[in-house]
Amino acid sequence: MSFFSALFGSKTSQSNAVTRLNPEDFKKQVEGKKVQLVDVRTPSEFKSGHIKGAKNIDFFSGKFNVELDKLDKEKPVYVYCRSGNRSRQSAKKMEAMGFVVIYDLKGGIFNLR
Repeated sequence: MSFFSALFGSKTSQSNAVTRLNPEDFKKQVEGKKVQLVDVRTPSEFKSGHIKGAKNIDFFSGKFNVELDKLDKEKPVYVYCRSGNRSRQSAKKMEAMGFVVIYDLKGGIFNLR
């Protein structure tokens, strides 16, 4: 069985840390609450409009990992970007860094409007 798991992948190796949330669920979980909310867009994108309470950690910044490391890995982190691509990559990176619970906004901030 391990041969097939190595060849085709094993369900046990899949992520339990990352959950992709639809815009309605994401909004319900972050709106008016004190959560770790991370916007991984560029500073100019962030300035053009962001979710209240979000911390801007630019995905393309050379300090991206350093800034992520300042977050509490034991508490849930909500992450979003413009379209969902950078936040999905960020969530994978956070999981590899040891974050326990990560919520990724499916489709990005454009789907919240």
